[in-house]
Amino acid sequence: MLIGIDVGGTFTDGVLFDDGRILAAVKKPTQTDNLQESLLAVLDELLAAAHGTDINRVVLSTTLVTNLLATGQGEPTALFMVPGYGLPHRAYDLTANIYFLQGAVDFRGRIIEKIDTNQLFVALQDVQHKGIKRIAVACKFSNRNQSLEQQIRDEIMKIDPEMQVTISAEVSGKLNFPRRAATTYFTAMTMPEWKRFANRIEQALEARNLDAEIHILKADGGTMPLAASLSNPCETIFSGPAASTMGATALSRDRLNSVVVDIGGTTTDISLLISGEPLYASKGARIDKHFTHINAFAVRSIALGGDSVIRCRDNSIRVGPMRIGAAACFGGDEPTVTDVFNVYHELKVGDWNRSRELLTTLAESSQMSLQSLCFFVVETVMERLKRSISDMFTEWENEPAYKVWEVVHRRKFQLDRIIGIGAAAHAIVPILAAEIGVPGFVHHYAPVANALGAAVVRPTLALQLHVDTASNLYTVDSGGLTGTLPDPRKFQLTDAKVLAISCLEEVSRARGIDKYTVNASFFMEEQFNMIRGWDRVGKIFEVGIQVAPGFIEEYQGVSE
Repeated sequence: MLIGIDVGGTFTDGVLFDDGRILAAVKKPTQTDNLQESLLAVLDELLAAAHGTDINRVVLSTTLVTNLLATGQGEPTALFMVPGYGLPHRAYDLTANIYFLQGAVDFRGRIIEKIDTNQLFVALQDVQHKGIKRIAVACKFSNRNQSLEQQIRDEIMKIDPEMQVTISAEVSGKLNFPRRAATTYFTAMTMPEWKRFANRIEQALEARNLDAEIHILKADGGTMPLAASLSNPCETIFSGPAASTMGATALSRDRLNSVVVDIGGTTTDISLLISGEPLYASKGARIDKHFTHINAFAVRSIALGGDSVIRCRDNSIRVGPMRIGAAACFGGDEPTVTDVFNVYHELKVGDWNRSRELLTTLAESSQMSLQSLCFFVVETVMERLKRSISDMFTEWENEPAYKVWEVVHRRKFQLDRIIGIGAAAHAIVPILAAEIGVPGFVHHYAPVANALGAAVVRPTLALQLHVDTASNLYTVDSGGLTGTLPDPRKFQLTDAKVLAISCLEEVSRARGIDKYTVNASFFMEEQFNMIRGWDRVGKIFEVGIQVAPGFIEEYQGVSE
């Protein structure tokens, strides 16, 4: 049996899945100040529904890191940057607590300028004076040679053993220094809180004698073991949109072009499936206007949900963005977007009379007819959703996968349908789809699709091998692997691919996901000659291999 739990901003959803069927589904209000309790309350109900049957795997999706970064609640963090030669310092604007240090590594990993320890000590003293307890360290080309970052960390720890230091080489091994610096900074900011959360979850699961794989959903729609997440908390950001996108994919299981609209209680998430596959943000997840090395879907969240409250202020009707509680038809105290659609389209959802009663009172106080009030709100919601989808298409059109589809099909991208996810999808998405002029698809399990998506996706792991035969050195951008070659003069692309497979297996074993590497595939195979004068002095190989997002082999769809 499999368990998936998605901790959303409004509700925490969970499903118990086995042999193609959802055996139990749970939806409980999220305690935003205690996500752990929300998660465990759903878990306990699902375990009770399992009646003692073994649980093989539990996948959790949580908004903890997203909330910390979105609300600015992360602890103050300093950033020590070693930019070497290139962009001026003013080009880096991640934080006010940024310190630029001397030192440089070239693109082949050779140290061409050493660290000035006196300069480092002065910067550390200023950080200590400010009371900052966390430092992120990022050096250009540390993915080729991390020794300068390690030296900085060692020097800091000698002086202040209590300082929490995170180096970029252990967070991301990819090129693009600004994105790696941003990823490291946000990781350092959130790592202690995530570790406390993960440790509490692990202890709670042990107390329940749950002997199962425990995974966390990532922004790329895959999972990673809870233990592996301790050093990569930012991988869990935007796991909500990832869960809804994979949930939509799990429920549709076809090759159509679809916009996924996940209408939660507080927000609506919008993503795109091209020929049934999620579209990725080629520049990585964007946090606080900064691009990162976190693989993520190309999504957008807007402050509009089924529970967005409807109020009259200054003699005008306001739609959201606040959520006060549940819709009136589900026991809430104020009318919401869901209540309006319930009345205007006579959906008869929940306590329909209560929706009508509260909206009638609001209409009278606004000196409007009930029909006029509902029409105004419906039009407002539809226009916001359609405008957001249109704006997203402007962004999506710049993504490589989008352009490739048009090249392959020799025509402009054509939207086939809209998939509705979330508790309010049944009320809103069919009407939205009709206005856009495409079919709408809202599955029976749309309200818990996020939890289903989390339950049935497989782990993801991508690494890129860089081989420099002239330096007799290889590095791997995931897992921190480095090494030398047995015979660099005879090394060829086929040898690089074999080495990449070996590295993937080593990293996956360390993470406890080696059984999933049978799904691995190459996504990059490049080689370049290195010339000095008139002679070739070596080769550089770049090989990328990954276990791409997808579903575990046991999942073949869900029955009604």
